[in-house]
Amino acid sequence: MTDLTNTVDIHTLEFVHYEVKERVGYITLARSEKRNALNYEVVTELKRAFAFAEEDEASKVIVLRAEGKVFCAGADLEYIQRLQENDYHENLLDSTHLMELFRMIYTLKKVVIAQIHGHAIAGGCGLAAICDFGFTVPEAKFGYTEVKIGFIPAIVKVFLLRKIGEARAKQLLLTGDLISAGEAERYGLVNYVVPAEELEERVFAFAQKLCSENSRQSMEVTKEMIARVQGMGLEEGLQYASEMNAVARGSEDCQRGIAAFLNKEQIKW
Repeated sequence: MTDLTNTVDIHTLEFVHYEVKERVGYITLARSEKRNALNYEVVTELKRAFAFAEEDEASKVIVLRAEGKVFCAGADLEYIQRLQENDYHENLLDSTHLMELFRMIYTLKKVVIAQIHGHAIAGGCGLAAICDFGFTVPEAKFGYTEVKIGFIPAIVKVFLLRKIGEARAKQLLLTGDLISAGEAERYGLVNYVVPAEELEERVFAFAQKLCSENSRQSMEVTKEMIARVQGMGLEEGLQYASEMNAVARGSEDCQRGIAAFLNKEQIKW
């Protein structure tokens, strides 16, 4: 992963804010006047924020959220229009920039929770979907509308197929239709639909549960294994799982956790 932690003061970013509350790191999209649409600068700042959060000892779980009425409207279409003047190699560099952000979130050592308070469309829906958990409100709409404007949902497709399977991915990606929060939950795009007035509190409580009840090391390794094992064949995957199982048994967290359990002690991670 590219080291972006020291390239800029994390607290002086223009479009993204970062703060920590009781071991929960909040990364907030702050471009509400553009419905938090993604362009090169926003993607750059998100990458810097996630890189910083991953190494920040003050945070154990990360929450991605946004200001304004919309979570994220996807790519900034004015920006995309300007990119049409670029040649293939220039566009490939820009596409790779977005790909690196999505891969960073998907493979981040820490659990990432999406706090989706409004519509998540196209790339914004992709941003929400690649998080490990998603909380949203009943009023939010979700969908990948790229095919309706002659574009393609290229990068997110790789992650969406893993998350919800081919049939539902085709339904979303090929129709370009928007779905309700309830449908998004049934599809597996998000995990929980909660009233808007409870969203922030419910996300924080869930994040605190992970912080206090679960080993940081165990969550990190489990997340890494989920990402890696899907690309392996059966025998390779089982061998990899056996090796990781053996490594985990000798870890400090495992020894501490088992000792606490056997001694009937309450462990606080």
